[in-house]
Amino acid sequence: MSRISRTRITRPLAGRPVMITGAASGIGRGLAQFLSRTGSPVALADIDEAGLKQTAAALNSPVLTRVLDVRDADDQLAFADEVRGWLDAPLAAVFNNAGVAVASSVLDAVPADDEWLRQINFDGVVNGTRAFLPLLVEQDQGVIVNTSSVYGLVGVPYESAYCAAKFAVRGFTDALRQELRGTGVSAVTVHPGGIKTNIARNARVRKDPEGKGRTHEQMAAEFEKVTITTADKAAEIICRGVERGKARILVGPDAYLVDALARITPTHYMGVMELAERVIRARGGKGAKH
Repeated sequence: MSRISRTRITRPLAGRPVMITGAASGIGRGLAQFLSRTGSPVALADIDEAGLKQTAAALNSPVLTRVLDVRDADDQLAFADEVRGWLDAPLAAVFNNAGVAVASSVLDAVPADDEWLRQINFDGVVNGTRAFLPLLVEQDQGVIVNTSSVYGLVGVPYESAYCAAKFAVRGFTDALRQELRGTGVSAVTVHPGGIKTNIARNARVRKDPEGKGRTHEQMAAEFEKVTITTADKAAEIICRGVERGKARILVGPDAYLVDALARITPTHYMGVMELAERVIRARGGKGAKH
């Protein structure tokens, strides 16, 4: 079998070791639970120690945990060495999943908030990739799975920092994918739509960027009304996409809509997106049943 053809086969994850950042909650926790149920040993990292312990306590497969700030490149390298020593089989996948949010207009942006987001959402992905890629290349097998967003497909108002970081993840991972052609290692970009997680409640918000006087709590509640995919369902979609050898994984029906709009009307998509959001809110936030 040629080296080029090897990159096209499916990559089963069940029962094989994986590493996941952002594992204390949301999609990261969903990935850990889904893969643990298949018997995969899971190495989990998050800055939230309490949440990380809760995730680990609910798993049945072998678990390695590490309280980790993904912004710290040296600590990521140390964790990669720790995982290497823990493994008793080749590492199947690296899920660089940790992420945060900021809501602000460009005019009122606080540079420190934007930098905080960039260091986690983009630098954290780069640090994780650089830390674990040597191991995967040495194995000549495995997958780097980097979480971008639908906001890495289109720009939306009041999310400039988030969009910039997620577009950067997309570009970085796309470039890496091309570098890995002809090897047994691949790179996957994940574009989730609205997922039911705590990201909006944990976001940095100084004031209502739309000038409506809403509190942070009210803004988070509004966001959650239009999220239509659970974290557990998102994890399943991501894992199935990796196993099928997909290079780009769209998560949720809204992600498919945004992807289509980005192609069909790359400068006028917001009108359609706002209409779809109003329809979902009018239905009481009931979208696809996941």
